[in-house]
Amino acid sequence: MNNEKRRQILARLREHNPSPKTELNYSTPFELLIAVLLSAQATDVGVNKATDKLYPVANTPASILALGVDGLKQYIKTIGLFNTKAENVIKTCAMLLERHGGEVPENREALEALPGVGRKTANVVLNTAFGWPTIAVDTHIFRVSNRTGFAPGKNVDQVEEKLLKVVPAEFKLDVHHWLILHGRYTCLARKPRCGSCIIEDLCEYKEKIYPEN
Repeated sequence: MNNEKRRQILARLREHNPSPKTELNYSTPFELLIAVLLSAQATDVGVNKATDKLYPVANTPASILALGVDGLKQYIKTIGLFNTKAENVIKTCAMLLERHGGEVPENREALEALPGVGRKTANVVLNTAFGWPTIAVDTHIFRVSNRTGFAPGKNVDQVEEKLLKVVPAEFKLDVHHWLILHGRYTCLARKPRCGSCIIEDLCEYKEKIYPEN
């Protein structure tokens, strides 16, 4: 795919959704961090159901730490891998208090040092909470980037590297959200909705699927 076609795709996605937002509910960088930690192998809807009950009770490192692992599990037990996630969240809260005064650090290395936080989670927090032009590659972005030909790669690191290289600066802040939402609602894994896709004519996927007349 050439850069002019990429620019057209991004311009169309921006026109369709000028101010894309994460679908995770949060009001502070800390709430976003915890929501992203909980979202691994879980849906945003499922995470929101849990945090909508948790955050009115505890939404700071100190208050969640006070719940303890077992207390936290009662709020997040509907989420996949909740046992491991509860332990990581409690450890993260303790580390935030010990090392960062209870604040979420605006620093990749410090974020990735937190239990359960990898590059993707750090990218989401830096982008969404702090406005960094980072691109977190999840399964949706990986699929859309490869299927459309926009930024192919064999793994998430390769796709991220390619996206950072080919996405113009004016689009970098929001491209993460555009591609996730496109993968979530249009470019579906098993049956992409090619007939109703706003970038269908620019996409280089050779096996496009259209509804029967």
